[in-house]
Amino acid sequence: MSEQLRVGMVGYAFMGAAHSQAWRTVNHFFDLPLSARMRVVSGRSPEGVAAAAVKLGWESHTTDWRALIERDDVDLVDICTPGDTHAEIALAALAAGKHVLCEKPLANSVAEAREMVAAAAAAQAHGVRAMCGFNYRRVPAVALMRQMVAAGRIGTIRHVRAVYLQDWIVDPSFPLVWRLRKEVAGSGALGDIGAHIIDLTQYVTGQSISSVSALTETFVRERPLPSASSGLAASASSAETGEVTVDDAALFLARLNGGAIATYEATRFATGRKNGLRVEINGSLGSLVFDFERMNELSFYDGGLPGDEQGFSRILVTEPTHPYMSAWWPAGHPIGYEHTFTHEMRDLIEAIGTGTDPAPSFSDALQVQLVLDAVAQSAETSQWTKVEEV
Repeated sequence: MSEQLRVGMVGYAFMGAAHSQAWRTVNHFFDLPLSARMRVVSGRSPEGVAAAAVKLGWESHTTDWRALIERDDVDLVDICTPGDTHAEIALAALAAGKHVLCEKPLANSVAEAREMVAAAAAAQAHGVRAMCGFNYRRVPAVALMRQMVAAGRIGTIRHVRAVYLQDWIVDPSFPLVWRLRKEVAGSGALGDIGAHIIDLTQYVTGQSISSVSALTETFVRERPLPSASSGLAASASSAETGEVTVDDAALFLARLNGGAIATYEATRFATGRKNGLRVEINGSLGSLVFDFERMNELSFYDGGLPGDEQGFSRILVTEPTHPYMSAWWPAGHPIGYEHTFTHEMRDLIEAIGTGTDPAPSFSDALQVQLVLDAVAQSAETSQWTKVEEV
């Protein structure tokens, strides 16, 4: 590790904690050209960000993200804030010559995302790199799934099924947190979790969604206003209510540009499901299935076997030859959710250190944003809608 990559992070809640864990860990397990240094974290609450800096391992803290960007001892800005701030922070960071990691979805609108793509392209000419944080790409079983599809192990892809099921807002008394307000979050289940399965299926198959037919629904349209400290707690102290302005669930059919058809389902009203992400890819020669609740496994159906030997087999993705796994534990020892972010930082540091372009790029993230936009349009018009090209 010849040089440092000095990081400033904006936001310190759920994603900020996950990213901090990754920045703390990545150089201890992976041999990389740069050493991450956690210089400064930014947040709105003076008390909150001070406590977060100590707890999460940051050297300093500030309540002014603009001051963070202006610091000479920050090389990369990590954006872990709600969607309504992504564009402003990323544009300022890129203009200042800082590398950028931005959480998904990239922005709250296609227009914002396009502006971010243009800024990233301009900065790239000066050696500045930008990446969007779709962490589920970095699950070793998903990366293996992509390799097997690319190697032709399941033949021509015919059908894709993808679901992301949660239940954290099933209770009507759950407060009106920022994720339920369109002006802050951009959209509901569609952008929050639907974006993940859109990116994941396109990444695994190598095909892009070209058109969609969608419906969305909001089941609870009024919720109690949150107290100042409620966060994602399942209660609110206020008797006042506010309007939920995002979708609770989004379902859509899709055509992919390689000829496959697909179904997608994203909901935060699947009672009993906490983080049920599942992707199934059916091909002419076999099928692959990934279920995040069993994230160290991949199910594979090999249609080329004799009939009396056919059936789904279980691949335990813990071998040192599997993607990312050589850095971790002996074969048979599983890893967890937090490792996806460590792998994300690993790939980003490797790209910056070697002068290559990290993936997914802002342009890749714009493509997902265009799918989200087409789904929203289709749900509004009840018509098949083409996805714009990047």
